Amino acid sequence: MSLQSEIEKRRTFGIISHPDAGKTTLTEKLLMFGGAIQMAGAVKARKATRHATSDWMKIEQERGISVASSVMKFNYKIDKKDFEINLLDTPGHQDFSEDTYRVLTAVDSAMMVIDSGKGVEPQTEKLMEVCRMRNTPIVTFINKLDREGLEPLDILADIEEKLQIECAPMTWPIGMGKSFKGVYNLYKKELNLFKAGSETADIKVVHIEDLNDPKLDELLGPQADELRDNIELLEGAADPFDLEHFLAGSQSPVFFGSAVNNFGVKELLDAFCEFAPHPGPRKAVERAVNPDEKDFSGFCFKIQANMDPAHRDRIAFFRICSGKFEKGMSVRHHRINKDVKIANAVIFMSQDRAHVEEAYAGDIIGIHNHGTIKIGDTFTTKEQLKFTGIPNFAPELFRRVRLKDPMKRKQLHKGLIQLSEEGAVQVFKTNLGGDYILGAVGVLQFDVTVARLNAEYKVDADYVGTDFQIARWITCDDEKKLAEFTRLFDSALAEDADGFLAYLAPSAWKLNYTEEQWPEITFHKTREHI
Repeated sequence: MSLQSEIEKRRTFGIISHPDAGKTTLTEKLLMFGGAIQMAGAVKARKATRHATSDWMKIEQERGISVASSVMKFNYKIDKKDFEINLLDTPGHQDFSEDTYRVLTAVDSAMMVIDSGKGVEPQTEKLMEVCRMRNTPIVTFINKLDREGLEPLDILADIEEKLQIECAPMTWPIGMGKSFKGVYNLYKKELNLFKAGSETADIKVVHIEDLNDPKLDELLGPQADELRDNIELLEGAADPFDLEHFLAGSQSPVFFGSAVNNFGVKELLDAFCEFAPHPGPRKAVERAVNPDEKDFSGFCFKIQANMDPAHRDRIAFFRICSGKFEKGMSVRHHRINKDVKIANAVIFMSQDRAHVEEAYAGDIIGIHNHGTIKIGDTFTTKEQLKFTGIPNFAPELFRRVRLKDPMKRKQLHKGLIQLSEEGAVQVFKTNLGGDYILGAVGVLQFDVTVARLNAEYKVDADYVGTDFQIARWITCDDEKKLAEFTRLFDSALAEDADGFLAYLAPSAWKLNYTEEQWPEITFHKTREHI
């Protein structure tokens, strides 16, 4: 098969949502359709012996949340047409939005899950901002129609108002909660009838070209007229689906269903494969890189330590941007300027993995990392490239690490450096005293860091508050001015895990005042991964 046809088969996307909108349940139902798993787990059922396939870390199982991004690959077929799906499940919890941002740099589209009872929630708004920065095409799934919720038209209005994206309904619900009868597929002119607890194969599909067909009344009773009124209203008020607008990120096709009941999921997946883009060009500092270029290129967007505790391994997740990967090939690791041979790359089904013989643009592969690969690193077989758009954000919360056994300082250093390389937390070492300061965007990151230090590095530590409230990376073209600033502000300066100098301020007022007093110094909110 040609390189171009392999690329056109691929769909690489992330699932985004507010916590508890049903993202993990939907993920597992998609995997079941792809034949990747046979049985869904249960994140919330803490007494259950299994947990959701995509939530493998112990702390995720205990708290019933996703805190690490999982990568899952499966095949899917529609009418003899094959698709290779790379699904990236992202943390829903706002405390891990940095990890979600990095994952969204590696996808070509996104699937947004919204709870029909709650509408658009704050974390969904934040994630949407990230997608808008890259004009990522988004498909929307309104979940939990088997429960009482907001009126569908109100949900669409909420999405359009809060997320500033046009909605194009592709299916429409018939009732909700106890009166939920199913959905009408607007673009296929089909009625999908819902029965709680039924298998996907049991879902009754009735082709209804004309809504005035008396068959509709037989099937829906008094709800038939309600559906006719809703569709008439939609045809007058809602925007028709426009593929170009969708691909530009300005319109989202909307589907309704119930992931826990496996209802509406197949229609969502079928349409997604049909509409969502295959891998496209990627921006590098030097130029745009097209996926069908013969030469291999890819970048690391995530590092995860100890996915397999028995082997204490560290996996670097790579998005392939162009060409073909082949087992055993040699590539140039440009940051360290060395050629490396990739002998044991893997593909993932959550924590399960398989060795990969070949992979193409759009695929996500894992490479064993012995401490030499960092987030943002680019590997190619030919020219020097540096893919852009994978930043570190200045943290918003700070805690000082307190080590309970001073003899474990070496292990603490190793653990913190590795966790910072993953992007799990940011680590700063103060110029005065050499204390370790953790920086994060959410409090839960501190709990996860302490738990993982204990579980994975046998370091007993906790954290205490600090006077720091804001961090900014600093640079200056004038070496004398920088030296003077460093001397005067030594107690407020720290180096991050990559050796970049940062100014830690006790308040926004102090930061603004310092910026005014030192115009020669540049204070950065973000910095690109080196």
